Amino acid sequence: MNQDLVLILDLGGEDNSRVVRAVRALGVYSEVRAHNITKKELLEIKNLKGIILNGGKNRIVEGKTIFEKRYIHTIGVPVLSIEHSSPYCNPDIGKLPKKDSELLALLEPFLFEKCKAQPNWNMKNFVNDQIELLRKQIGEEKVLLALSGGVDSSVVAALLFKAVGDRLHCVHVNHGMLRKGESEQVIEVFEKQFGVNLIYVDSRELFLNKLKGVSDPEKKRKIIGREFITVFEQEARRLDGIRFLGQGTIYPDIVESGTKTGKAVKAHHNAGGLPKDLKFELVEPLKYLFKDEVRACGKQLGLPDDMVFRQPFPGPGLGVRCLGEITRDRLEAVRESDAILREEFGKIGLDRRVWQYFTLIPDIKSVGVKDGERYEGWAVIIRAVNTVDAMQATIEPPHAKVLQTITNRILNEVNGVNRVLYDLSPKPPATIEWE
Repeated sequence: MNQDLVLILDLGGEDNSRVVRAVRALGVYSEVRAHNITKKELLEIKNLKGIILNGGKNRIVEGKTIFEKRYIHTIGVPVLSIEHSSPYCNPDIGKLPKKDSELLALLEPFLFEKCKAQPNWNMKNFVNDQIELLRKQIGEEKVLLALSGGVDSSVVAALLFKAVGDRLHCVHVNHGMLRKGESEQVIEVFEKQFGVNLIYVDSRELFLNKLKGVSDPEKKRKIIGREFITVFEQEARRLDGIRFLGQGTIYPDIVESGTKTGKAVKAHHNAGGLPKDLKFELVEPLKYLFKDEVRACGKQLGLPDDMVFRQPFPGPGLGVRCLGEITRDRLEAVRESDAILREEFGKIGLDRRVWQYFTLIPDIKSVGVKDGERYEGWAVIIRAVNTVDAMQATIEPPHAKVLQTITNRILNEVNGVNRVLYDLSPKPPATIEWE
């Protein structure tokens, strides 16, 4: 990487990722590393301009209070201490400010006056660096990628294609629980517009048959996950000469969300449950990006907005939004009602303001009236939440006018539905997803 770098060392800080994001917001690249990084590792880092010691309450590891190593202060780069004191330093910042503006104001003189760092961290430079790194890592070999159509896998696909062209092979498995138009968009963007080698696997009947009679959420998740791996493995074995496996790992996946000092980086080298005999080497070009940065990367690569700004989506897809046993009628009702919600939120700009929104259908019917006759129909529940880290979430206040439009459309356009509800439960005590 050609950008200047400032490291954050985890010494018990409660929010390492917040400090990283603040440094990046000022245009300087930053990463979190464990407190016990070696001197050799530090000296091998290209363009290291400074180190921030992020201390705090969680400094006990195996019964001992941990400190930074002495060589942190002798390798020739400025050091800033946040909520951390040791035999080698006193805290420069006594307490991490709650307001981002105050944190930025404290970090700015350290980065630019003491570290002399250049504000050269931007998405254009990141993309160019990653293309160079990917070409060095992959060489003339082939890469395989499971392309779901979600934000992360789509951006990885676009980045890999820029780097290695037709040596990228993507597999898109339609398990029947994707959002409306998702598979069609994957084919349109990646196969027709970009020219990517795309294998489309229609496994809708297979998955529905495997899920028949299953109502337990965890069992549904396991079946969907297991069958996806089986289908993907079958396609992988049909391709010759694949050495690398692309994955959409992003920074929150590998940085501890808590403050387990000394374990700032998670072990993340897995191939998503694929058999060991396939022996792929992993390629994870987004593993140091946060979600908003992944979206910015997608924009830089030319992906369409409705793909780049797509909502977070659970691995089992609509399978966990069709509560209880998955049936064709309720699955289709979830898909159609979700499409209506997304369309109407998009018309008034709520699609960019609300962190996550979706519909779900419980496995119960309620009494309604249709054509003057009593009948039983499904209820659609709308869920719309805002959050920073997905650990806590607040409810998006109901917007009466658009909700009335959404309700009317769902009741008139979605078969079998006679009631629309709005979930007002924050997290905690509720979770964002129902299953």
